[in-house]
Amino acid sequence: MVSKNTICLWYNGTALEASQFYAQTFPDSAVRAVHRAPADYPSGKQGDVLTVEFTVAGIPCLGLNGGPMFTHSEAFSFQIATDNQEETDRLWNAIIGNGGQASACGWCKDKWGLSWQITPRALTTAMTDPDAAAAKRVFEAMMQMGKIDIAAIEAARRG
Repeated sequence: MVSKNTICLWYNGTALEASQFYAQTFPDSAVRAVHRAPADYPSGKQGDVLTVEFTVAGIPCLGLNGGPMFTHSEAFSFQIATDNQEETDRLWNAIIGNGGQASACGWCKDKWGLSWQITPRALTTAMTDPDAAAAKRVFEAMMQMGKIDIAAIEAARRG
């Protein structure tokens, strides 16, 4: 059964490949169903994969193979909270190592153009430290990073 609210992500024929990668990479993720086109459509033929129902970290999604007209942008991203450096490194490296690209402040982009924020919980906690000076040091340290380095964040927090 389709969830009442599902994120629909537009792909250019690669929804199944992307959803399989997400299911293999992120905990609580799975490909639930693959639906083929019942007839020809502007970007495909009858029998092509039209939509894929999947979850990413428990979030229901629908991958739509809509064609090349629209692409992903940083205006939408998945923010994945990580519990330690090992998990942060594993997810970041999986995305980058599978044709993705690194960005700043914990952001990266997968090979399909979808943006991800790999965000250690330690960063979120440190950024909201009631000590304004500590939070500022953490923010300034984060602004210099690509992948988040938890040890460096904690060092910045301590001053």
